[in-house]
Amino acid sequence: MGSDAEIRKRFERLSPVLDERTLRLFAAAEADAVGYGGVSRLSRITGLARSTIVRGQEEIARPAVPEGRVRRPGAGRKRTCDIDPTLVEDLEALVEPLSRGDPRSPLRWTTKSIRTLAAALRKKGHTVSHRLVWTTLRELNYSLQANRKMEEGNQHADRDAQFEHINAEVARAIGEGEPVISVDTKKRELVGNYKNEGRKWHQKGDAPRVEGHDFPKPDVPRAFPYGIYDLAHNTGHVTIGTDHDTGQFAVASIRGWWRAEGGRLYLKAKRLLITADGGGSNGYRLRLWKHELQKLADQLRIPITVCHFPPGTSKWNKVEHRLFSFISTNWRGEPLVDYETIVRLIANTTTTTGLHVTCRLDRRKYLVGKRISDAQMKAIQLVKDEFHGEWNYTIHPTPKPS
Repeated sequence: MGSDAEIRKRFERLSPVLDERTLRLFAAAEADAVGYGGVSRLSRITGLARSTIVRGQEEIARPAVPEGRVRRPGAGRKRTCDIDPTLVEDLEALVEPLSRGDPRSPLRWTTKSIRTLAAALRKKGHTVSHRLVWTTLRELNYSLQANRKMEEGNQHADRDAQFEHINAEVARAIGEGEPVISVDTKKRELVGNYKNEGRKWHQKGDAPRVEGHDFPKPDVPRAFPYGIYDLAHNTGHVTIGTDHDTGQFAVASIRGWWRAEGGRLYLKAKRLLITADGGGSNGYRLRLWKHELQKLADQLRIPITVCHFPPGTSKWNKVEHRLFSFISTNWRGEPLVDYETIVRLIANTTTTTGLHVTCRLDRRKYLVGKRISDAQMKAIQLVKDEFHGEWNYTIHPTPKPS
């Protein structure tokens, strides 16, 4: 048993290496050795609550904590998110309109600081600290953006406002059950026995041998993967072009998605919403893109609304994070020796969240430099949105002759 000083000395020597459970068991054993008044005496010596020592005595008499646990299931202080069930919902509502990238991807970014978010949550009646906001965001797979050496030109003054506009349009369309797709062209790939970034498992010394350089002649085939990501269904459709990445090819890929999947999934669609980059084959300045969309609207007989991401924000297009990033992961380290290999690798792309991808090959020729006249542009039934009509517009079907 020993004096108070001896017990305190043993406790101070052991406390740095004991966990919560073994500390209370130590105190309980000492209290049992003291006998009458032992709980009060050990509480005074160790600083542990009397209830903690009594609980330790009960565990010694009848073990209640499963092997490998410190507390019994359900014990301990409740998490703030469990006590305050609307905390996560309100936090995501603050972050999501300015969220960059993919809400289901391994990484999301936000431009708001955790202290700003904590202050906004406190105004909504939540009891939170900035540290709790940081922990919750990490659990939700967010991270705070840092400055990086990847300047992409001057940032547009309405960049964040356009993000909010796109977010509102997407939320409204999905809420109404209308199709929403995110589109873009993945970087063109060399077709042949060339190095593909990444590593995969092989027997030692059995790694594939590829060409020693990636400077092929002009006649080496290229692949142009154009991706369509369905936001509501978490499905991807990729068309592999073999000729050129033009506005005509981009719209042909969307038409192929509609024929293969969209028309079946959205039988009662009244509008198609497309989110796209501001440049490339689906750029907001490209006449051919709008001309071909008019043809598609006439075929589908529904309006097509397009929202472009602001200049310099292509990396935040959802198709990049929900589709292309997983395709790159799936085929890493695999030489893209022929078109059939590319189609197979893309079609086999899946994720734990249920992503399903279909892929087809398009061997048609697409003329480069095709010009659209002023008269053809005037014939397009294009209505610009009040907010940045160059980025946000709707193309209506051409009225049928009466």
